[in-house]
Amino acid sequence: MDITQFIEIDQEKRFGKPILKGTRIAVTDVLHWLANGMSVEEIRNDFPELTTEHVRACLFFAASKEVQLGRAS
Repeated sequence: MDITQFIEIDQEKRFGKPILKGTRIAVTDVLHWLANGMSVEEIRNDFPELTTEHVRACLFFAASKEVQLGRAS
């Protein structure tokens, strides 16, 4: 997955946190919602500007960071 289609880092938005393009929704927001039991459908109902691909990009982003951390150990 090319997450650059969905995720950007802009120092002018959300203090430079990774956000979903075209929104001010941080990747960590989506990950927290999922961790707290929200389904993709519930997230999309609350935030209709998001697609399933946005949510998947957040998961892919988090998984990629985990792999990078594992290599550093």
